[in-house]
Amino acid sequence: MKTELLSPAGNMEKLTVACHFGADAVYFAGKSFGLRAYAGNFTENEMKEAMEYLHARGKKGYVTVNVFPYDEDFPALIRHLEYLCSINADGAIVSDPGVISVARKVAPSLELHLSTQANTLNSYAASFWADIGVKRVVLARELSLDRIKAIRDALDPKVELECFAHGAMCISYSGRCLLSNYLSGRDNYKGECVQACRWNYVLHEKSRDNREFPIEEDERGAYIMNSHDLKTIGFLDELIKAGVTSFKIEGRMKTAYYVASVTDAYRRALDAAMREGEKYVCLPEWDEELSLCSNRGFTTGFMKGAKGGADTIAYEDARSDGGAEFIAKVLGYDFDKRCVIIEQRNRFCVGDVLELMSPNSEVRRIPVERIQNAAGESVTDALRVQEILLIPTDVVATEGDILRRRKA
Repeated sequence: MKTELLSPAGNMEKLTVACHFGADAVYFAGKSFGLRAYAGNFTENEMKEAMEYLHARGKKGYVTVNVFPYDEDFPALIRHLEYLCSINADGAIVSDPGVISVARKVAPSLELHLSTQANTLNSYAASFWADIGVKRVVLARELSLDRIKAIRDALDPKVELECFAHGAMCISYSGRCLLSNYLSGRDNYKGECVQACRWNYVLHEKSRDNREFPIEEDERGAYIMNSHDLKTIGFLDELIKAGVTSFKIEGRMKTAYYVASVTDAYRRALDAAMREGEKYVCLPEWDEELSLCSNRGFTTGFMKGAKGGADTIAYEDARSDGGAEFIAKVLGYDFDKRCVIIEQRNRFCVGDVLELMSPNSEVRRIPVERIQNAAGESVTDALRVQEILLIPTDVVATEGDILRRRKA
């Protein structure tokens, strides 16, 4: 089986960014039946366009159909599965046995991948799912490297294993949570989770006029259920040796810059791990790249053993922040004018120093000495979102590259 880097695609722009920066495959959802209802997602026509785009580039697209549906949801869900089959989707990510049963009947050529929501923890469960038609099992996040290897060794080699390699962690067991349902009325299993685990909680003493008591001595309160982000880039060689087929990056609701940065870092690292084997070493620049995009601090989760999860809670803050911001998307390079052509996304000015991210080279600095708009007029302060601009520079960029600026 070919080792695969799998990136998130909340919309078509993020899908193209993921492909540009080295993803072998992407996962996304239609407007219904995925567990990220607020990710933007794809209309039917957009899903068809996405599959054509991916297949033209030798890449794959998997569609999340991992809701837990009620009986009344099945007529529309059946039509959805039939449509995915008709547009040659490379797979559907599912979690409900009823959905699997129906999919095998109405969309028999559609490959089925079992969602992490099914919390597969052992080879017996993985074999059960394989026996009823699942091609790939997305393992539970509560597994160690040794347990992943044990599952791989016990399984039919034809069954693929996928694991989460990077991104936000759910504090509930394999994502099985009812906090959102209870506290906001938004159904977690219909993709409407409000991430109540990220909220700031305090204690109230009943007899003292609803007086608040912070859980810890900190004016910011306590984030008792907020998790650090998973990061496995330092031991990808061990995951490959354990038998992981697909390395999944979480983040369909993250920015295009996040998708680019994380995909690029893991592409370089995964290539090195496959090439170097046990001699693999994560380079500092790949690690730094991950710290520059949004994160809540990092953890190895349970990968390093049962006690590995002890450091997962981020008690201090629930913010997801990084050391750089997305400034512009590169549209091309004008060799006659020696200018990079961009579509602005965030404000920048003459005098700023930007960095070019490209899968074709290391990060390069671009001092902004002049800016021109499409009419050739000088601009000193670029503040119009999505305005087409030219920046004179000898640094050659390619369509799809990204400009960013480090935060002070």
